[in-house]
Amino acid sequence: MATFLSRLGRFSFRRRRLVALLWVVLLVGTGVLAGRAAAAPPNDFSMPGTEAQQAYDLLEKDFPELNADGASARVVFRTEGGKVTDPETRGAIGETVRALGADPQVARVTDPFTTRSVSPDGTTAYAQVSYQVSSSELAEESRAALRETVEQAASRELTVEAGGNAVDAKAAGHSSEAVGLAVAAVVLVLTFGSLLAAGLPLLTAVLGVGIGALTIRALAGPLGLGSTTTGLAVMIGLAVGIDYALFVVSRYRAELARDRGCEDAAAHAVGTAGSAVVFAGLTVVIALAGLAVVGIPLLTQMGLAAAGTVVVAVLIAVTLIPALLGLCGRRIGPSRPRRKIPRRQAMGVRWARFVVRRPVAALLAGAALLGVVALPAASLEMGLPGDDSKPVSTTQRRAYDMIAEGFGPGHNGPLTVVVQADGDTGAEPAARRVARQIDGREDVAAVGQPRLSASGGTAVLSVVPAASPSSTETAGLVHALREPAFAADSDTQVLVTGTTAMNADVSQKLSDALIPYLGLVVGLAFVLLITVFRSLLVPLKAALGFLWSVLAGLGAVVAVFQWGWLGSVLGVTEPGPIVSVMPVFMVGVVFGLAMDYEVFLVTRMREAYVHGQSPKDSVISGFEHSGRVVAAAAVIMISVFAAFLGSEEQILKTIGFGLAAAVLFDAFVVRMTLVPAVLALLGRSAWSLPRWLDRLVPDLDVEGERLERGPRGVTAEEKNGADPVGAPAGHVPGN
Repeated sequence: MATFLSRLGRFSFRRRRLVALLWVVLLVGTGVLAGRAAAAPPNDFSMPGTEAQQAYDLLEKDFPELNADGASARVVFRTEGGKVTDPETRGAIGETVRALGADPQVARVTDPFTTRSVSPDGTTAYAQVSYQVSSSELAEESRAALRETVEQAASRELTVEAGGNAVDAKAAGHSSEAVGLAVAAVVLVLTFGSLLAAGLPLLTAVLGVGIGALTIRALAGPLGLGSTTTGLAVMIGLAVGIDYALFVVSRYRAELARDRGCEDAAAHAVGTAGSAVVFAGLTVVIALAGLAVVGIPLLTQMGLAAAGTVVVAVLIAVTLIPALLGLCGRRIGPSRPRRKIPRRQAMGVRWARFVVRRPVAALLAGAALLGVVALPAASLEMGLPGDDSKPVSTTQRRAYDMIAEGFGPGHNGPLTVVVQADGDTGAEPAARRVARQIDGREDVAAVGQPRLSASGGTAVLSVVPAASPSSTETAGLVHALREPAFAADSDTQVLVTGTTAMNADVSQKLSDALIPYLGLVVGLAFVLLITVFRSLLVPLKAALGFLWSVLAGLGAVVAVFQWGWLGSVLGVTEPGPIVSVMPVFMVGVVFGLAMDYEVFLVTRMREAYVHGQSPKDSVISGFEHSGRVVAAAAVIMISVFAAFLGSEEQILKTIGFGLAAAVLFDAFVVRMTLVPAVLALLGRSAWSLPRWLDRLVPDLDVEGERLERGPRGVTAEEKNGADPVGAPAGHVPGN
C-alpha cells in the first residue's frame, strides 16, 4: 500500500499541472451537470415498516381529501379583555380565515366557530390550515403569505400566532460552515506558522466539498436524492477534507526538515500519511454507508452522499495534494533542515512521557472521568422535537403555549386513529365501539366523532391526549391504543398515526437500529484495523475507546438538553427528550472521526516500532510527530460542531453540542491519554498477531517500512529510470 501510494504521489508531483488541471476540469464538469440537472425532489420522510406510515398510506387511499401527508399550520387567536365570540373579534377572525384560504397551495381552512375550536373560557380559538403538498414541497411564497396574514391579523385587542410545519422556514445559509472555516484557518496558521501551508488544506477541502455537493445535485433527479441530502455531506466532507490534507502536508514538511528533496518528500508523505488517510477514509465510509441499516430512506441517502464526499476527500489527499506541493515546493515548508528541538521541550512529548511512566494512574483517571460523564446516558429519553422546543421568541412556541393554556397540552398533538373493517357492516360500528373504549381512558382528553370513507370500509377519528405530545404518557397512550384489545375481532384493524404517533414510531425504529448499526460499523472497522495495525489488541482498544467517547458525549447531551444543566448558558430554553436521530447520528460521525485520530496517531507509533524503537519509545515518537497535528485537527472539528450552538433550532444545538463534546473526549481523553497508557502496559504484545492469523492477514505496509529500504524511498524501478504508474521517466526538479 505505502509503495503504491508513494508512486502515485511521485507521479502526481511530476505531473502536477496535469493533475491540478484534471481536478479543475472535474469541478467545472460537475458544476455544468448540476446546473443542467432537474431540481432535487422533496425529501422522502416516509418511514417504511411503521404503523404510522401504514395508516398514512391508508388515509391517502381512502381519504385523499384529508391530505394526510400535507403540510399544516395552526393559527391561534387570543383576545385580551373580551371573548373571541364578540362580534367585532369574530368578524376579524373570519376575515383572517378567508385570507388564509386564498393561497393556491391551501387545501382547506377550518372555521373555529363551526369546528368548536374555542376554549372553554372563550378567550382562545384556533383555525387549522391544511396544504395540498408536503412541508418539503411547500413554496416559500406560501410560507411568507401565511406569516404575513398572521402579522396583519394581530391587533391591540387580538393576539395571533401560528405553529406547525408550514411555518418553519427552509434552511438558509451556511454560517456554521463559515465559522468552522474561519476557526480552521486560525488553527492551521498557528500549527504550520505559514499562510501558504495553512491555506492548502482549506483550499482542497472546499474543492472536495464543492465537487461532492455538485455531484449530489447532478444525481438528485436520477437517484431520487432529497433536497437536504447535501447537508451531512458538506459537514463531514469539510471535516475530513481538512484533516486528510492537514496530515499529508504536515508529513511533507517533516520530510523536508529531514533534508529530503521536494519530490521525495511528497512521495514519502503520500506513502505514509496517505496510507493512514486511505484507511481512515474507509472507516468513515463504513460508518456513513452503514446508516442504511436503520431503514429510514432519508438517513440512507444522507449517509451514502456523505460517504461519496469522503471518497473524494481521500482521492484529493493522495493525488491533488502532492501536485499542489509540487507547485509550491519548499515555500510550503522549511527551506532548510530545522534545528532539532529536544523532546522534553514539546508539550505533547512531555505528556506522553508522563503517561508512559504512570500508565495505570492515567488509565484509571481517564476511565473514571469518562465514566462519570457517561452516567447520565443511562437516563436517555428519545423523541422528536416540536414547537415546544423552539425559543419563546418564535411564533410557533407562542402558539403552542396559547393552545396548551386555552385547551390543554394534548391539543398540540392529537392522534389520528384509523379503523378498517372487512365485514359486511362496514367500519362505522367498529369505529364507534373503538371511540367508546378510548373515551373511557384517563390519559385521553377528548375523542372526536368517526368520519367514514366513501366506501364505508374505513373510518377515522381524532383523539386528544391529556398530556403534551413529547411526554412519556402520550407515547404510552400510542402504544396502548395499538393493543389488540381495541380491534375486538379479526375483521377489524385499528391503526394509530399523526405527527405524534409518527414521532414515537421513528424514535422506536432508531432505538431498535442502534445496536445492529453499532455492531456493523464497529465489526467491519475492527477487521479493517487488524489489517492496518497487524494486531488484535490495538483494534480492540480502538473500538472500546470509541464506545467510551460516544457514551460520554451522550451523557453530556442528556445532562444539558434533557436535565437542563447549564441550560441558561447554552440557550436551552426547554429541556426534554433527546432528538431520536442523535444517538445514531453521533455513532456514525464520531466513529469516523475517532478512527481518523486513531489511525493517524497509532500508525506513527507503529511506524516507529517497526523501524526499531522500543514499545514505550514508539509511543513517545508517535506523539512527537503526530500529537500536535491530531490536536489541531480535533480543535478544528470541535469548533465546527460547536458553532451550531449559535442556532435557534434546538435540534441543531443538540447535534452541535453532542458532536463537539464527543470529539473533545475522544481526541484528548481517549486517544491522547488512554491509548498511550494501554499501549505502554501492553508492550510488544500490542503489535503482535497469532501466527495463524498473521498468515491470513495481508501485509499492506501502512507504516511505510519498504519505503526506507531504498535511498530516500526511491524504489528500484525508479532508480532505473522508470516513471511510477508506468509513464516515461522525466526529471522535474524541486522548486
